[in-house]
This record gives sequence, C-alpha cells and structure tokens, in this order.
Amino acid sequence: MVAAYRNRFNGQFSEALYRRYLAELDAVHPGAISFRVAETPVFIDSLFRDKMLNACEHIADYILQPEFIAQTAPAIPHAFRIPGDTGKPHFMVFDFGVCEGADGLPEPQLVEMQGFPTLFAFQRHMSETARRVYQIPDSASSYLNGFTAGSYTSLLKEIIIGEADRAEVILLELKPHEQKTRIDFYLTEDYLGIKPVCITELEKEGRYLYYRRDGHKVRVRRIFNRLIFDELMQQPEEIRIRLRFLQEAEAVEWVTHPDWFYRISKYTLPFIRHRYVPETQFLHEVQTLPDDLSAYVVKPLFSFAGKGVMIDVTREAIAQIEDPHNWILQKKVAYAPVIYTPDTPAKVEVRLFYFWKDGWARPVAVHNLARLSKGKMIGVGFNSNETWVGGSMAYFV
Repeated sequence: MVAAYRNRFNGQFSEALYRRYLAELDAVHPGAISFRVAETPVFIDSLFRDKMLNACEHIADYILQPEFIAQTAPAIPHAFRIPGDTGKPHFMVFDFGVCEGADGLPEPQLVEMQGFPTLFAFQRHMSETARRVYQIPDSASSYLNGFTAGSYTSLLKEIIIGEADRAEVILLELKPHEQKTRIDFYLTEDYLGIKPVCITELEKEGRYLYYRRDGHKVRVRRIFNRLIFDELMQQPEEIRIRLRFLQEAEAVEWVTHPDWFYRISKYTLPFIRHRYVPETQFLHEVQTLPDDLSAYVVKPLFSFAGKGVMIDVTREAIAQIEDPHNWILQKKVAYAPVIYTPDTPAKVEVRLFYFWKDGWARPVAVHNLARLSKGKMIGVGFNSNETWVGGSMAYFV
C-alpha cells in the first residue's frame, strides 16, 4: 500500500528468500505452524493507520460508557456464565478490511472485533523474522504507540502474570496441541513461562483448580483464556462437563474473562455508528430486507474463524434461519485488491491489538497481524492453494 516499500520488497523477493523465511519461522518449534504464511508483509502509511485507530478509539469510548455492561449482558449465554468478571477486557482486537473510499484512497472498514486474545506471541516472532530475512528498513515498525518487541513482551507479561507465580498461571485451551494456533501457545510459553493446559487436564478440589506441572500438583490462580466455549460444546459429554469446573471455581483470576468474548463481538456492531464501521443490524430486528441483498452479508453472532458466514445472501436462505436473534445483517465490506503480487493482486485485512493493563484508564493499541486473500473469504483457512496469501503482519511507515 506504500508504493516505495512495495516496489522495494517485490524487487528483491525470491522463492529462495521465502523458503528461508518459512524455515526460520518454523525452526523455533518445528512443525507447529499449520496455516499458510504469506510471502509478504503489508506496508501501511500513517494516514491509513490513523483511520483505523480513529475507529478503534471511537469504539473504546463506547465500551467505556456506564451503560455498556447492561446493554451487552444479553449477549452472554446463560449456560456459559462464569464468576469472576473483572469489569473490563484485558485484550481487544479489531479487524479492518482494506477498501477503496469515495475519494479513491484506501479506507478501512471494520469487519469484526473481539474481546479475546489472538496470536500475540507468534506475531512478535513473525515480525522479528520478517525484518531479519527480508531486511525491512528500520523506518517501518509493526508496533504502535512507540512499543518495541521488548516493551510489548514486558506488557504482555505484566497483564497475564501480574504479581502471581508464573507456575500458577496457565494458558487454557481445548486440546491445545491440536489447534492450528498452537505455535502461538508454544511461543507464549517461551516468552512468559506459562504452559498451555487443556481443560481436560484441570483438577478441582472445592473452590480451587489444579493442574500437573513437571509431575507436581500446582494450584491455578490465573487463567490466560484461549478457550472458546462454542468449540467446547461440540465435544463429547465427558469433555463438555468440564465447563462446570470453571463455573464452580471462584478463586481464579481471568485474563480475559470469558464474558468479554460475547460482549465485544459482532453483537456490539449494531450499536456502533462510525464512518469506518459498516451498517449492521440484528437480523431479527430487520423490518424489511434490502432490495439488493448482494450488498450484504449475514453472520452468526458468535461463530469463530468465519464459520457459518453467508456471503451470497438470498431471501430464501434468510428464511431458513431458525434463530435470527443470533445473527446479524451487515453491509458487505468490499475489499480492494491493493497488494501487488507476481500474478493477481491480493486483498488484505488488518487486525489491531489493544491491551488494557489494570490501572489504565483505557486500552492502548500495541501491535497487529494481517491476512492476505485472493478469494471471497479472508483468513488463513481459505484459498490456501493460491500464492501470496495467508497470515502476515503490517509494518507502519
């Protein structure tokens, strides 16, 4: 998106260099990257960066309003209610499609947001590796607000571990060693010293949770939560009932509490009014469907990784939805093919990371990831047979 940087990168690119990039990414935990890594980073200028940040700050203002908690309470499924909400999310992420504005300039449009962590550790590793292999100029940084790899990791540690003994802090997931994102779990352990733990490995005694570490029984005092309850509910009964462990264990601190996965989500989008946030309505509140449904997308409120999204919307398909209160109708984001590649241009989505440390008045933007695509869907699980698509990061210049 910044011509000078794009031309420089494309001019010096080679398949051999890309293979070296992949090899160095893989070397820290061989075989743990199970998604496609794009050949190129994205180069973003300050104007586009500030447009994204403007939208994020507007949303943060909305989340800070006293009525936000009551307004989003219906988003939390009763069956998934967990004690111990801290009253704020420690992490938020915002996904923006890169589009073309009416003025012909690149314009962000918010696609989704989550009060949930993402690949925080892997993106540090990716950013450092890309800079080293591709010789990214020092004038470009993947971090925001003056953060560096060191200060970013220190902040991550302060938020997740706090004053606790790191042995008493776990990264909680379902079958973590089978997840496509497991490389991030392993790097989190490298950087912070906390272990990925499957919910099936938890033991409960009274109000307390325990896990086994190096053969010893250790109490769990803080949970860095990566568990998505919808995934848990798709498991056999003997695994699903483990949710009760979390609901009955009150003496646990959450980072971030599971409620925020629901509060800050597609559920929040209909309440936001901003130039860079597409028009969104709860499907059950739509009185009259738009004439041109091709300009809209229908999404389930709490799906993950693009599951269930209806791209080619028809009246017949909408009529078959049995629970419209769990869906949204959103103005379609028209991604622009802005990344020049050796064949066809690629589209891109940028995810900004916001961290919210205890004691801070508001969250702060710190880092990012990017995903490149040449198909209808954005995400590392789609159009994997193409080249110059997949997971990446943005460098701000």
